[in-house]
Amino acid sequence: MGRGPEFVDTAADPNDFTAIPPAPTAEQQGDRGHKRKQTLLSLLDALAELSKGEELEGLVPNQLPSFEDDRDVPTVDEHLQKVGAEAFNKFQRRVMNLDKELRNFANAARQLGSSVGILSSSFHLRGRLAQILYLFRENAADLFPRKVSRQSRESITSTNLPHFRRGKRHRVPPHVHNPIVMEKLDPEDFPEQLQMFAQDVTTFLDCLNEFPEFTDEAVNAAILALEGDLKYWASCLKAYEGQFKYPAVQRYLHDLSSEMGEHIDSITSSLSVFIEIGVPTIRFAQKHASQNLLNLSTVATFFSAVTATTMQFSFDMTDSTLANAVNSFWFTSLVFSIGAAVNSLLGVTWKQAMYRSPGHRVPWWVLIWIKRSPLAFLVLSVACFSIGLVLFAYSSGQHQVTCTLTTVFSACSIVGLGAVSIWFASERWTFSRHNGTKWLADVLSETKVKVKSTRGVKWLIYEPRAWAWTCSRWTQRHFRKLSDAVSELSARTISRLNTVSDEKLADAERGVTPGLTSPMSAYASPEPMSPPLRRGASESGPLPTVSEARTNTAASIAGEEDGTASMMSDTVGPLPGAGRGRFANAVRAVIKMRAASTAFPVEGRKPRRQRTMSSEGNGRETEPVGVLKNSRVGTLMPKLRSLQPTQSFEAHVALVRHLQFSPNGKFLATSSWDRTSVIFKVGVSKTIRGEGARISTQIYQETFTSHRILAHPQGFVGQVAWSPSGHLLLTKLGRGVKIWTEDGVCRRTIDRRRNVQSITWLPGGEAFLSVEGSDVTKLDLNGVVLATYHFDRMILHDVAVTQDGVRMVCVGTLTASADGYHPSKCRAEKQIIAYNMVKQEIENRVPVLHEVRDITLARNDQVALVSYENKAPPQLWKLDPVKDSVRLSLRHTYMPKVVVDFAGPSYFGGKNDQLVLCAGKAGDIHIWDRESATLLHHIRAQTVGGDLTCIAWNHAWDTFMFATGSHDGGVRIWTTPAHISGSIESSAASSRATTNSTNTPRSLSPVPFDTDYHSDSPTGQLGADIEGAAGSSVIHDAARSTMIPS
Repeated sequence: MGRGPEFVDTAADPNDFTAIPPAPTAEQQGDRGHKRKQTLLSLLDALAELSKGEELEGLVPNQLPSFEDDRDVPTVDEHLQKVGAEAFNKFQRRVMNLDKELRNFANAARQLGSSVGILSSSFHLRGRLAQILYLFRENAADLFPRKVSRQSRESITSTNLPHFRRGKRHRVPPHVHNPIVMEKLDPEDFPEQLQMFAQDVTTFLDCLNEFPEFTDEAVNAAILALEGDLKYWASCLKAYEGQFKYPAVQRYLHDLSSEMGEHIDSITSSLSVFIEIGVPTIRFAQKHASQNLLNLSTVATFFSAVTATTMQFSFDMTDSTLANAVNSFWFTSLVFSIGAAVNSLLGVTWKQAMYRSPGHRVPWWVLIWIKRSPLAFLVLSVACFSIGLVLFAYSSGQHQVTCTLTTVFSACSIVGLGAVSIWFASERWTFSRHNGTKWLADVLSETKVKVKSTRGVKWLIYEPRAWAWTCSRWTQRHFRKLSDAVSELSARTISRLNTVSDEKLADAERGVTPGLTSPMSAYASPEPMSPPLRRGASESGPLPTVSEARTNTAASIAGEEDGTASMMSDTVGPLPGAGRGRFANAVRAVIKMRAASTAFPVEGRKPRRQRTMSSEGNGRETEPVGVLKNSRVGTLMPKLRSLQPTQSFEAHVALVRHLQFSPNGKFLATSSWDRTSVIFKVGVSKTIRGEGARISTQIYQETFTSHRILAHPQGFVGQVAWSPSGHLLLTKLGRGVKIWTEDGVCRRTIDRRRNVQSITWLPGGEAFLSVEGSDVTKLDLNGVVLATYHFDRMILHDVAVTQDGVRMVCVGTLTASADGYHPSKCRAEKQIIAYNMVKQEIENRVPVLHEVRDITLARNDQVALVSYENKAPPQLWKLDPVKDSVRLSLRHTYMPKVVVDFAGPSYFGGKNDQLVLCAGKAGDIHIWDRESATLLHHIRAQTVGGDLTCIAWNHAWDTFMFATGSHDGGVRIWTTPAHISGSIESSAASSRATTNSTNTPRSLSPVPFDTDYHSDSPTGQLGADIEGAAGSSVIHDAARSTMIPS
């Protein structure tokens, strides 16, 4: 058959010059030229994009501005695209590793009996993993289109596979390398697929536990944890039906892949251990059981041959009843022995069968027949043969001795065989009854105690024993009396004989030495008396006290002066030596020194704080931000880089929990765990410097003076909140709220009797909101509850209200799913909720996975800044109006240069909230541009390990100003350089901060309680110390008369 030019094989080897086709026509040349042009253009575009990416990476990695529009679209930031793609690739590798382990497990399990269940469940689980991976790939391709490619439908689906399955006769699941997706999947199928995934892993675990020979707790725990979290995720995702194409929900699903990946890694490692240890153990146990059945079959076969051989001597004896009984028992024995052999072989075949059903899915009588009948039949066969043998001895007319011995030994063997069989059966019953918690011996002991406690049995057991004990006691008592009497009689006799012999000996001695008796012997004691001994150090017992030693010493000295020896002092205690006296004096001196140090503590010790500095200092690196297309951002950077810490003072003696500037910028309120809140007055002072009468320099600088100390009798002060007018201040306690004036007067204490998470003012200042668990309570200034907004199955953390007072945006943690599921191992779902307070309904909710804690609304109510705990960066969410409601959409994620453990909430700053500020626990301060998410300035700690806890911006001040709090109670003020008029001097002052009338160096911190006036709560109890502090502060009021108010 001939082929035209259009059928030339284009797949030939390009290096084979003999296969060059004829010259193309002019039309073909035109088409090829057009194709070449398109190919070159696409190649140039790809090279340009690649070079652009390399150029951007060479500028500042991880800090390229993401120019997103007002819609919530997948991020175009190159770094975020790369990080997201790496996260998905990691999840894909985890899934493929689990698929590999499941395939290895299936190959290893084929050698086991009853493995069809585990093979089928593992295959279905692999298929479910393929579908889950496809859904997550589609989700990642939507979020990161430049880094994650979609998988074509043709490569993952096959319409011929079901027909292939039906055409095969065998029912073994096809063993393929990668199970393929059999159905059309949509992102809306995420909840259903996760629910089915949970069912598949549960089925796999059930099939795995059907092997009683080995149980791995690690595999069980890992699979149960995955099952619980899958059910929790599936139940939670049902609330977002119809929103799985929204990028906010897609990001949450992408974050779930990391949580699921940890479960998959745990199952993969546990399954690998199961393959290495569990499968050989199960195989050995099954082989051992099969070998036992084979041995039993051999014994039964041998015994049936013995029975058949013995029957040859009696099968023709049918003339008597005894002979018929012998034949009956031996025929029965033969039947039971043959049945035992056959059932043993049947059990071996059943245990080695691959397709046998698991034990809990087989009827009880089948299990008993296969597992218990061989041994039972063999025991009955032996018993019948023994009985027949005894009868045969009598029927055949054997000697009396032979008959007796046969009867006795057969009875012993039958009784022992029956007893052991009953013991085995009882052990099985005990195991089934008590689930392996008790042994048969324990049950017998308990039964014995119960029997003994029965009234009749108790009398029969204990009464004879009591009588015997009484008799023995009576016998022992009388025998003891008799022995005592005999002993006394013998002792008297011996004493009488000794007395007579002593008298005779004394008379003989007086006759020999009558004149040697001393006159003092009449006064001497018949007992020899030894002189008193002085106790040494080793015999004196415990060390005497200082007072005892002093008393003994005085007594001894007095005795020596009188010239008499005091024996009483020697017996009372030892004489302390010179070394012991010096030791006692040293002990007393140490005790006095400790008492003095306790009564007069050393003052002047101040906690050290880590100093922070700008990254643009001398000799420090300058970090380029890249090409900034907005001139507004370019003008902000010099101002931000000029920020310096101008004041640093110790406001508290404990951690500074929160701080906030008043709306008019005249006051700064701080709260601390030392049960106080301090109000600082913000002012401006003018310093005139000149030579003689000519003014050369005028410096305007901000000043902070301690205005009021708000003491709280109990509880930590967790938050402060200024009213919109700036005349009232709220302080949040653990279970209450206090309302203060700017002059430090406590207007009211509101006891809520519930844990208060956060507080926020309403725009009009007539009321405020208190976040309490699952409720947001609206309270007026008198503490009267105006409204309560309940959020089901939520623990709220913070809330922000729009300027019109219609909506509030809340952040909280989901306590349970709609179906009542709780997370097993994963993090609980968090939500950002837009709530309409007029309609009292939720307009929109967005899931997040990070530990969300705080939310702040911009003054235009268009965007909200959400802060997280730990290392999650802050995010900007936009409130898009949709008809009569709003929809939350992610605008930006403010990425730091390095991983930072953030401290406290982040805030808006600058004019019209153009900046975003956030502090790190290590002392770092990050400032981003709100619109472009560009990191404008990074203030890093001078040494490792800062202690920042919170940050606040002064919106009312013309220059840039913000404050930071730290763990040691210190507050640091950051501002731009002071405004200088006149001639500029060559050197600037070392400090611009002051808390009194004189200029002090910046390194010196003011006294924290050097205040104008001290206010206490209505139940205050601070006393005379505060009055003294208030009196001493009058001098500072006069010194501040030159301050220029804001």
